[in-house]
Amino acid sequence: MTEVTILRAGPGVTVQDMGRPGFIAQGLSRGGAADRLAVLEAAALLGQPPAAGLELPPVALSLSVDGPTRIALTGSAMRAAIDDQPIAWNASHRIAAGQKLNLSPLGGGYGYVTFGGGIDTPLAMGARSAHLAAGLGRALQEGDTLPLGEDQGTQTDLVIDPVDRGTDRPLRLLPSAHTALFSQADRDRFDGTTFTRDARANRQGIRLTHDGAPFATEGQLSLISEIARPGDIQMTGEGQPYILGPECQTTGGYPRIGAIVPQDLPRAMQAPPGATFRFRFVDRDEALRDWLSDDARLTDLKRHVRPLTRDPRDIRNLAAYQLISGVTTGEAP
Repeated sequence: MTEVTILRAGPGVTVQDMGRPGFIAQGLSRGGAADRLAVLEAAALLGQPPAAGLELPPVALSLSVDGPTRIALTGSAMRAAIDDQPIAWNASHRIAAGQKLNLSPLGGGYGYVTFGGGIDTPLAMGARSAHLAAGLGRALQEGDTLPLGEDQGTQTDLVIDPVDRGTDRPLRLLPSAHTALFSQADRDRFDGTTFTRDARANRQGIRLTHDGAPFATEGQLSLISEIARPGDIQMTGEGQPYILGPECQTTGGYPRIGAIVPQDLPRAMQAPPGATFRFRFVDRDEALRDWLSDDARLTDLKRHVRPLTRDPRDIRNLAAYQLISGVTTGEAP
């Protein structure tokens, strides 16, 4: 069994997969990757089902493997190198035993390292994800080792055109149970306000700032607690909006003006501090227009994978690659 050894890890590096759906009634939010789309992009690059990998906030990471290993790098782009050789992001690569993968942040989002075969730590409630708010798992530290599952694939040096994570387009909102409690004037103002992603953020939620009056409902401090989900936009008692993340609470009494449609949530979670964006209310039909299940999304992403063009002079382990696909008698042209 191949193992990954963590040589250096900044704070907040965790094992994440697609999370644990179905436990809200027991008080456990889904958790899993902050950018679920990045997990699917990695699966497309590696030609395997979505698997547990490493989620990195904007911190440095260095690791090694004790056997030949395929990796995929997705999510927010980071500076990446195998030993001292730079490698491409949104791409798959091969690491030989003893080589080091070194990553350092370029922006403020979440980066992901996924391995062929996936991280094979024990399942807990059906997933391998760390859920720090619930006390499941922990952040990784120097010296930790992680087992990998058996890799059924062989192909590497593939690249994918990532789905746009930009915030130049408004994030679409569906009405929530509390939307109608906000005045029409406040809903229109929310629709027209430019928000800034605050530096105060984690996997539980992202604080937003804005110019102008706070957003509040009549009698909001006496609301009965209701189910909360990732993507909900919740107002504090002071009227400050927060986007709830994958480790959010499962119930809450603060009013929620709307819920970001799932296919737009990666854009919100990957927005770096200081990024600005706007919201736009949509109806259910519009929200469903480009919605795909995880399986359908993975099938679609596979169509965007293509070979990564590399200069052979830059490939230090060139002899490890299959360069000849067949032989002839010498008479064939």
